[in-house]
Amino acid sequence: MKYLYIILSLTLVFGSCTDLEENPIGLLAPEAFFKTADDVETAVLGTYAYIASEAYFGRKLVLSLQLRGDMCDIGDRNTPGRRQQVNDFNMDSNNGMVTAFWPSSYRIIGAANAAIKGGESLEEQSERVNALIGEARFIRAFTYYHLVRIFGEIPYIDFFIDDPTVIKELGKTSVDEVYTRIIQDLEFAKEHLPDTYSGQLKSRPSAGTAASYLASVHLTRGNWQAAYDEAKWVIDNKSRFGYELVPDFADLYNALNQDGIAEHVFAVDFLANVTGSGGQNQDWMGPVTGIRDFSNENTEAGWSVSVPSLDVYLTWDERDYRREVSFIDSGLIAGEWVGYEKFAPNHGSPRPHIAKYYEYCGDHRGDCGGSDINYSAFRYAEVLLTAAEALNELGSNEQEVLSYINEIRARARNWAGTSTSFPEDVSSGLSQEDLRSLILEERRLELAFEFKRWYDIKRRNMGDEVFKGPNSLEPHPSFDASRDYLFPLPQDELDRNENLMPQNPGY
Repeated sequence: MKYLYIILSLTLVFGSCTDLEENPIGLLAPEAFFKTADDVETAVLGTYAYIASEAYFGRKLVLSLQLRGDMCDIGDRNTPGRRQQVNDFNMDSNNGMVTAFWPSSYRIIGAANAAIKGGESLEEQSERVNALIGEARFIRAFTYYHLVRIFGEIPYIDFFIDDPTVIKELGKTSVDEVYTRIIQDLEFAKEHLPDTYSGQLKSRPSAGTAASYLASVHLTRGNWQAAYDEAKWVIDNKSRFGYELVPDFADLYNALNQDGIAEHVFAVDFLANVTGSGGQNQDWMGPVTGIRDFSNENTEAGWSVSVPSLDVYLTWDERDYRREVSFIDSGLIAGEWVGYEKFAPNHGSPRPHIAKYYEYCGDHRGDCGGSDINYSAFRYAEVLLTAAEALNELGSNEQEVLSYINEIRARARNWAGTSTSFPEDVSSGLSQEDLRSLILEERRLELAFEFKRWYDIKRRNMGDEVFKGPNSLEPHPSFDASRDYLFPLPQDELDRNENLMPQNPGY
């Protein structure tokens, strides 16, 4: 989504008071600005400037999620310590990743709250206004869904802050209450959002987007029936929302093909080589995952920061087209075509790197920084896997469960237009436990490097198994289940507001 940057100035005004700081730079009450539905839409669109920013989906948030899982390790150990701490489970409360994406999250929420209040203050209460309020409520739910999974209890703010002094009085809200509010926002959004946008735009949420996130939230909470019902509703209405699996898995990661792509349920759209003053529209995930001292026809050298452990690559069956698409395992180093064993010379990362954000990133500055990528925040394949997992937990209709998994596997057999026999369909007769493991494994491969794996590890309490078990792909003996399923709350916020105490356990 390509927005005029005047929008940024509006969200800077609306969002500046929501950093949980005591030094706001200025306030503009919504009722003083919002006169028409167009004004509400301007404010709603402004929230995306903070989502598509370096501190959020351009690096800090998504890199933290990627490194925290068991699919990506630190490549170049000369990278800043804040990244290594997230990866190595030795964070402290001053970690620089957290102190960037926490305030950015509350800027998004603050801008959404302003848009909601502005929409509700209009005399005109039309279908369009309700849709825009629903969009802002979706964005608020989207942001809190990340926050509550990362931090647990957090301040929940659902109002426009017109008195900055209230910030230092805010306390934490229970996890259960945060999820209740998230569900309420998503249900409102599902009721009022449109089914589609012009040009099949996927960087604004539809009713199908809201239902897909409802399914995910219920899955996270273990509400299996509700998770299945929401996912099944999306599946049954996929033509209404324009959803389907794209035939070629590789097309998902070619920035030239991503606008309006059918598989995207919700995408974060970056515009190449255009940035705002606060890191808005700045994308660094390409170079962060790219290869040091490397070049090919599309990209130059990256930074080898987030690099899969070699076992992630070696244990992935080479017959799986998704492995072929997900990795770069050969290329030019010093003008010579080499295999991955010579990658990143002098930087300690001689192993395959992630291709998804680096190999075909459209227009960019050279190393895929400032790219033209539409990052998938949710895609239709995940809806299918959500339905499969929830239905399996309900212990019913094995054939339907298998149909969702096998639909994804059938797409994976399309090797750039050539039909193959791997991965084969899953046959009936598996136990519920075995099928559960198979679905989680299918999620690991299908959604590899897409910022989902850590959340799966956490919600299924798999930390000890995947970081300390005999089959660990990325061993981390320092992982402590009593501490590491939550990140630490930012120390500077605790110092400013004692009502946010206590700190999360172990920090």
